[in-house]
Amino acid sequence: MTTTAELADFVASVTYDDFSDEAVTELEKRVLDSVGIAIGALGADPVDVVAETVLDLDEDGPCRLWGRSGTASPPQAAMHNTALTRYLDYMDSFLAPGETPHPSDNVASVVACGEVVDASGQDLLEGIGVAYEVQGELAWNAPVRDRGFDHVTHTVVSAACGAGKVLGLDRDQLRNAIGIAGTAHNALRVTRTGGINEWKGIASANAARNAVYACLLARNGMEGPTNLFEGQKGWKQVVAGDFEVNLDPGCGHVFDTMTKRYVAETYAQSAVEGIIEIAVETDLDPDDVEAIHLETFHGAKLIIGGGEGSRYEVETKAQADHSLPYMLAAALVDREMTSRQYDRDRIQRADVQRLLRVVDVEENGELTERFENGEMPAVLQVVLDDGTTVEIEKDAFQGHPTQPMDWGQIETKYERLAATRYNDERVQDVEDVVERLHDHDVGDLVSLLD
Repeated sequence: MTTTAELADFVASVTYDDFSDEAVTELEKRVLDSVGIAIGALGADPVDVVAETVLDLDEDGPCRLWGRSGTASPPQAAMHNTALTRYLDYMDSFLAPGETPHPSDNVASVVACGEVVDASGQDLLEGIGVAYEVQGELAWNAPVRDRGFDHVTHTVVSAACGAGKVLGLDRDQLRNAIGIAGTAHNALRVTRTGGINEWKGIASANAARNAVYACLLARNGMEGPTNLFEGQKGWKQVVAGDFEVNLDPGCGHVFDTMTKRYVAETYAQSAVEGIIEIAVETDLDPDDVEAIHLETFHGAKLIIGGGEGSRYEVETKAQADHSLPYMLAAALVDREMTSRQYDRDRIQRADVQRLLRVVDVEENGELTERFENGEMPAVLQVVLDDGTTVEIEKDAFQGHPTQPMDWGQIETKYERLAATRYNDERVQDVEDVVERLHDHDVGDLVSLLD
């Protein structure tokens, strides 16, 4: 039976010395990826709204607001910095059959709490590893999407575990923190259905803030419902159904994360890669395209292919990055999928608006089975107005757990994003610290993120 006691005992059992060298490297890669994405999100309107709100409420505290001169309390810093790592929709993901949460949503919570206690880099990696492991087990064993809850319902639990780890909460405090976080903050799936708005990219920041606040309450003596999971009207009865977890102190779930090559929703990665390959290899003229047909798996059809609301009315970034028709059309025309494809002027141009309406997305049961067995399949057909058909089939993409990005690829992605704000020296300094985070401390990292 999964209980808050089981999670608290797991958190206490995790130690950096038990991490493999490979796990340490993967965790450090996730931190660098997250920092780069955060820098790239600076200046986005919804993130600026968060920053304005945080500074209105809380202009002083022990934690740095990344990319800004201000500081704030741990919960508000977790809110702001997680908004940065999440907003672009360029973050990592778990590819569990029934859920697709983003474990990098936990990173900023752990770092903010690390600032409170002057944590070492090894302490940070322990906390991040804990969060990845807990969220991974919940994703695979306790999916909540089909029951009407958003995946950040997992994040508030995993972030509380990671933040509690780095804060050094004892067993009872951890149980209380997890209980508070897990009962008070269960997000609804309506965030990602129907007409999508900008809250989609900020919801996990709210979960991160709530997780940190729950930990601070518990540290100061607040009791929580420690029967969160098994209690009457608890998580198992109401939120997830019955489930068991098998938590690994080596935090091996970090190896199960995918890293995004393209600025696009997780389930779109293989299809976007495929359409770009077709466009480049055939030197395709978009004006000649009569139809685009995509066969995909259940989750992709459901979330970004029209299963939870039309994906053909696309006017904003929030709608565009959750619309397979838009992403395929833009990627075919521009032969890339970066933040530029989500500028309002780009979204509303006639070329992509025409093309997205000839995209057909079809669910294929065989592809769903392949996805559930570890692939991310996509079968694409592009039909030209002279009757020619160009086809490509993908089973994964660069960044999938079967084709992981190496350090060089992560560095290239980070450098491209970080260069939008930092000079070459600062870009390299951040990279040097994160690549050997285990030899540094939290101050070495956050002092560079102004």
